[in-house]
Amino acid sequence: MATVKISLSLASLSPSSSSSSIQSKLSPSFIPNAAPAKAVKLRFNGKSLRAKPMVYRSSRSVGVTCSASSSLTTLPSALLFDCDGVLVDTEKDGHRISFNDTFKERDLNVTWDVDLYGELLKIGGGKERMTAYFNKVGWPEKAPKDEAERKEFIAGLHKQKTELFMVLIEKKLLPLRPGVAKLVDQALTNGVKVAVCSTSNEKAVSAIVSCLLGPERAEKIKIFAGDVVPKKKPDPAIYNLAAETLGVDPSKCVVVEDSAIGLAAAKAAGMTCIVTKSGYTADEDFENADAVFDCIGDPPEERFDLAFCGSLLQKQFVS
Repeated sequence: MATVKISLSLASLSPSSSSSSIQSKLSPSFIPNAAPAKAVKLRFNGKSLRAKPMVYRSSRSVGVTCSASSSLTTLPSALLFDCDGVLVDTEKDGHRISFNDTFKERDLNVTWDVDLYGELLKIGGGKERMTAYFNKVGWPEKAPKDEAERKEFIAGLHKQKTELFMVLIEKKLLPLRPGVAKLVDQALTNGVKVAVCSTSNEKAVSAIVSCLLGPERAEKIKIFAGDVVPKKKPDPAIYNLAAETLGVDPSKCVVVEDSAIGLAAAKAAGMTCIVTKSGYTADEDFENADAVFDCIGDPPEERFDLAFCGSLLQKQFVS
């Protein structure tokens, strides 16, 4: 495959940018297909290309930092994070283990291996995940037959699982992903509202925010989680609720997600969405994302910052 070499500033993406700002050799994982307010002329194999809307796709091997210029005045009104897979890569060695320990303690003869749990993650919400699984493979002998009682049974399992998961968090056995604390601090320092929007249990999400981000940050972060909305991702309800509660325009919100169902929820709510891939979601379809990275990243391996989030809101597409 031919290598594309583009001379434009990924920092500000403004018409006044000098051609020497950044010259990056871009692999297929970093795909330019957009321009700012004025069209940028690109050449590929001697042919002139018309600029289209840009989707940034980066991997650790690319080593590109995306930052808006210091003169950028547009910042998001709110920065909304998913929890599992975004703040912490919790699924494989956190939630999955806690589910399995719960099944074992209840003597249900059920084990979710790594691949199976990856498939189950396509269903938003732990209670919904267990219900769908048992509906498909059959309910345990110890489970009640009545539908209403089965809901109580599932709720009990989920409560026990959450308690086991919180022990892992409180012991700090699962660390924050790179760049999370940095981006949260940038947002809070600049008056940008910060919230966590998750399908996970509210207690589990609160534990992650409080234990891993610390109480000073936690008291400034609004949490929307669990059954606070009747429908979970990919339904946009949780992001709609966040925008309404925070009193912000959805179009001025930037969401950080790690999954296709989270991306779908954010876009359905009319929000800009950056994807930071996690262990289970690396191969999912993120075609509709505004930007895709392997992580947020801390210096010197930073992938993007708050100013870059603002630049995504600021850009104007060329038709």
